[in-house]
Amino acid sequence: MNMPSERVQFGTFILDVDRYELTRAGKPVRMERIPMDLLILLVRAKGRLVSREEIIERLWGKNLYFDTDNSINTAIRKIRNSLGDDAGNPQYIETVLGRGYRFKGQTVIASSVEPVQIEAERSRIMLAVLPFENLSGDSAQEYFSDGLSEETIMRLGQMSPHQLGVIARTSSMAYKQTDKSVTRIGQELGVDYVLEGSVRRDGERVRITAQLIRVKDQIHLWAENYDRQLPGILDIHGEIGAAIAAQVKLKLMSEEKRQLTRNAPRDPEAHDHYLRGRYHYARFNLEDAQKAVSYFQRAIEREPSFGLAHSGLADALMVLPISGDIATHEVFSTAKTAITQALQLDRDSAEAHTSDAATKFWFDWDFKGAEVAARRAIQLNQNYSLAHLYLAHVLSNTARHDEALTTIQGALVLDPLSLIAGAMRGQFLYHAGRDSEAIEQFNLTLGMESRFWVGQICVAKVYEKQGLYSEALVACDHALEFSGGNSEALSLAGYVHAVAEERPKAEDSIHKMLERKKERYVPPYNLALVFAGLGESEAALHWLGQALEDRDVHMPFLLDHKWDGMRSNPEFQKLLSRVGLARS
Repeated sequence: MNMPSERVQFGTFILDVDRYELTRAGKPVRMERIPMDLLILLVRAKGRLVSREEIIERLWGKNLYFDTDNSINTAIRKIRNSLGDDAGNPQYIETVLGRGYRFKGQTVIASSVEPVQIEAERSRIMLAVLPFENLSGDSAQEYFSDGLSEETIMRLGQMSPHQLGVIARTSSMAYKQTDKSVTRIGQELGVDYVLEGSVRRDGERVRITAQLIRVKDQIHLWAENYDRQLPGILDIHGEIGAAIAAQVKLKLMSEEKRQLTRNAPRDPEAHDHYLRGRYHYARFNLEDAQKAVSYFQRAIEREPSFGLAHSGLADALMVLPISGDIATHEVFSTAKTAITQALQLDRDSAEAHTSDAATKFWFDWDFKGAEVAARRAIQLNQNYSLAHLYLAHVLSNTARHDEALTTIQGALVLDPLSLIAGAMRGQFLYHAGRDSEAIEQFNLTLGMESRFWVGQICVAKVYEKQGLYSEALVACDHALEFSGGNSEALSLAGYVHAVAEERPKAEDSIHKMLERKKERYVPPYNLALVFAGLGESEAALHWLGQALEDRDVHMPFLLDHKWDGMRSNPEFQKLLSRVGLARS
């Protein structure tokens, strides 16, 4: 087949037609010529039904007399085996009886990834820790089993990150209560091994069962039961990690062994509060973030030297102004103090350095400092996907687009099912001016979860830029509903109405935000944006001045195209300089 240069991503796979290669997480997926040619044909059809006659003609030519039907069936079966696809409930290859086949997966154009990064991923053993099953018979104990799952991921991830890659929590938790086979999970996540486990808690007594399974042949390499009384469970990760290392032939140095229990809590009640905090933080919404803040604070009160609780507190506090229209000054000093404490307690904590990068990005607008902190976090633990995401965010918002897209791809290798990482890749493509690719990425992400409001607000920005105002407004409506009323959705809808020359509707958005402002905080940036859309520069600058004073978390986005009409204004240039975004 004639194969022009093209790279297409679907799910966690990348099909590189030019290199005639299918990869998952940077690792090649073996496929014979005919199945590969057929996969390329189906993917290129972009959802169109491809008849068996067309397949025969394209792959073998006309006037053939051998058993092409059986050959097609064999090729389809081999494709499904390689993709981990289920013929009865297909994710990628759909059979239309008597007609042909259709590729039903969402596809996006894959950005180029540095060969060095791909080789690094290939050289590492990849592991997924599946959610520990709660066998306590009490749904109130879900936080405990989920928390232990996340903590195991974190501990194993920092054990020997240059030898062992560990899939991040978000993607692993997607398989909670799944009926998928280990083979299929392994293929979807691109891992070599899977750790399964269960937790049964009865008061202070805890029983953990863990088993390590090799994906390629589903052989159970190791299994162990641990019966402990609290606080004896707090050092369990050292034993599990050492056992896994032995089974996958990792030779651990003494420092790597120490990583398994470094900065572990000593107080079981503090640990319990910490697990509850992580459970709520993972939901990434205002109500749960407030609960997470409370639990992390309780953990710190019980054990002030618990460094991870301090960085967890900072992370949860940052959710409040980003997702919940909370004024920065309400959380700024507490978050900064928490990070200072976390770094004093453990200078080698990837979590603390990532939290530091986040506050420098959102609150300080110290983009150089944020980049240094994120790179230090990655140096300490290259398995910590959030560090890759924040580094990519800094790079993208400071117009280093190619670097940003390469970096976010690294985050997606570690967390391929992460909605936020997928949405950020779409946003970074938008920042880079690659709008059609951005929309394809958002289709992929929102296809996983349509109620993800961050994805909806980000895709609305791309639709607006392309002049697709109706589509943008629909996405804004979804974002407003799914976020619980975040004013960013009102603001963007008002801006869309303004540039669509629907002034009364734009002014109505301003009125709604001003009315809301009488009762609770509304980020000034959101009001400024609508005035900018209406061409009222003086009013926009007034609200941007207030946003500067408030340290509004939206200010790092002043390089967005929506401000182009004001970019030559000297007062706007002064604002850019004070935010650290002035171009030399």
